[in-house]
Amino acid sequence: MDINTILITDPYNLRYFTGFRGGEGYAFLSGNDTYVIVDSRYTEAAKAESPYNVIEYNRERPLKTVFKELCERYGFSRIGFEDMHLTVHELNSLRAAFPEGLEWIPVGDILSRKRRVKTPEELRLLEKAEGIGDSAFSDILGILKPGITEKDVARELEYSMKKHGAEGFSFDTIAASGINSSKPHAIPSDKRLETGDFLTMDFGCIYKGYCSDMTRTVVIGKASDEQRRVYDIVLKAQLTGLEAVRSGAVCKDVDSAARGIIEREGYGKYFGHGLGHSVGLYIHESPALNTRDETVLQAGMIETVEPGIYLPGRFGVRIEDMVCVTEDGCKNYAHSPKELIEL
Repeated sequence: MDINTILITDPYNLRYFTGFRGGEGYAFLSGNDTYVIVDSRYTEAAKAESPYNVIEYNRERPLKTVFKELCERYGFSRIGFEDMHLTVHELNSLRAAFPEGLEWIPVGDILSRKRRVKTPEELRLLEKAEGIGDSAFSDILGILKPGITEKDVARELEYSMKKHGAEGFSFDTIAASGINSSKPHAIPSDKRLETGDFLTMDFGCIYKGYCSDMTRTVVIGKASDEQRRVYDIVLKAQLTGLEAVRSGAVCKDVDSAARGIIEREGYGKYFGHGLGHSVGLYIHESPALNTRDETVLQAGMIETVEPGIYLPGRFGVRIEDMVCVTEDGCKNYAHSPKELIEL
């Protein structure tokens, strides 16, 4: 790609490539040097966190001046930009802040692809984050009972994750019971748990910048024969998916292995989403385990394996673990029980 530099605007790439955690700012990556550009709110933090040159822009030295100086100093004429992150409005605003006559080249996912295979330190943090989820699930089992609301469940899960060391949450916690459990991304409501409800809990935390993701479905009371049958199908699909994850496997083939279990049992149309996705600094990274992704898995990649069956207006089941791809299989970072739990 014939460019002089890449302008980083995506906050996750900004952190990955420069070490700066603030989330707001810019960075130039070039063969000459790397510059982190922030306003006065972040100058001190950026200098402490990043080994690269930090430039502050302010009223006396506006962003336009900083960009002009760097372009003139290094002769930047072809600038790569993160077209998968910037909106059209943001790109136009940036162009207006730069000297005229520059050529802007979209770089696609060239930077995020470099984040796919995790370093040993990243893997340690991801495993720790998933372990916090295990602790939260263990805690919640002692709280669940008829009468408490879905909002209560979500709140208790989040409190527990914070108590065990989380600095934040990977996404909005899902706690969906009864008929709400048929909605894969249901929003916790004031609905109270009732005897006979499935309760699906999808939750994750952030630990030192890295995300976790886990889903468990339990029954409040005793499961019906149909509930048990559907749960067992999802569990079999999940275990089959885990067995298919390994270095050299194609993403869509892993999805197919798990999806085939559900389809052969007659529930194929009730599993509409992909089998999983990568996780890192962001909760939904690539590659993804779905019907379209032809990426070949490599050791050190992180994937979720989360099949589900969702029967509209009745109930749903999802089971999810977060795993690290290895040469001969995968290492499961989730250790919470997956056999059907009746409370």
